[in-house]
Amino acid sequence: MAKKEEGKAVRTGELPEGSVRALKGIVSSGEKLLKEIDKNENPFINIPVRGLSNVIYEKGNQRLVLGEKVAKRYMFHTAHSRKFMQTLMVAAFCKQLLEENVHTHLRDLYYAIKHTLPNTKENTVEEQVESDAAIVDLEVALDVIRENLHLAANPKGRVVGNVIVKDTGDTIDWSKLGSGGWAIPSIVEQLEFKDIEAEYVLVAEKDAVFMRLHEDRFWQKSKCVLLTTGGQAARGTRRLIQRLSEEQKLPVYALTDSDPYGWYIYSTMKYGSMALAHVSDRLGCPKMKFLGLSMSDIERYDLRRVTIKAKDVDLKRGQEMKAYEWFKSKEWQGEINKFLEKQYKAEIQALSSKDLRFISNEYLPDKIKNQDFLP
Repeated sequence: MAKKEEGKAVRTGELPEGSVRALKGIVSSGEKLLKEIDKNENPFINIPVRGLSNVIYEKGNQRLVLGEKVAKRYMFHTAHSRKFMQTLMVAAFCKQLLEENVHTHLRDLYYAIKHTLPNTKENTVEEQVESDAAIVDLEVALDVIRENLHLAANPKGRVVGNVIVKDTGDTIDWSKLGSGGWAIPSIVEQLEFKDIEAEYVLVAEKDAVFMRLHEDRFWQKSKCVLLTTGGQAARGTRRLIQRLSEEQKLPVYALTDSDPYGWYIYSTMKYGSMALAHVSDRLGCPKMKFLGLSMSDIERYDLRRVTIKAKDVDLKRGQEMKAYEWFKSKEWQGEINKFLEKQYKAEIQALSSKDLRFISNEYLPDKIKNQDFLP
């Protein structure tokens, strides 16, 4: 049922729960600022600090989160006023999106709020990086994700499997979308899972691996949901993986290159990232397991001749990751030490040196049957 808020119809009955919370947060924050103005006080916004000094690894929950450090951003402060203005402009724009129950792109928001201030030569924002930063400030201030604010980014990632979903009124069968699979949208909050016939989710880092497995109908033979992130996973893809894990109770296995960058892609999907620690609880997948490609696999499957010599930057990254609290397990310390000792790496496609269908016919079935995973 619609309710009145400042003379406008707020369609809260049509909004997802997260969006309703976002709208209420914007309204209550605006009312707080008005009260401070009425009292002749300097209006301010509380924004949790997003620096590395305020990022904490919760071992029990297996995720990166923001600590308790909070900064006050004042309207009348020479160092704060510009960002204060930008955050309020983003909040006002998002309030309109939520009230009208429509979505828009990050780029559209940037152009919508950009203009020259009257009687000055100053623009409200110069580049999109400024409006994007203001969006993140609003996220952490309200403890919501930008998808709750009805803001979308470029979609990235594809999925296939015996799954039927409902997306804004359309029924979509992931098993009947040809060779490309279903393009994962930037916002997946609206998806309803109607039917799932799968035993687990396999997340491939690379599109090429997805194509190979899809063409071999691996997802059909092994009864899994097959998904590709196309490199570093986009937020919509990470949120979909989390929903499949937590809501549908499906085990999730990651398949990346055997190098620090592949392992990092896995870790951001599992634990979250330092840059997005404020939304790890809504994007992370703590139950995810690392299936491969591991350093041990290189030896076990005789792939040494198709490895690549590690560069200094690779070895430095490996040393950094070895020190991360979330890579302190015995298994991962052994894996990273082996990489630093051998000083070589391998891409998933190295498995094709055995046979083009080796990954589908032998490698994956063998690893999954033996539960040969890293935590």
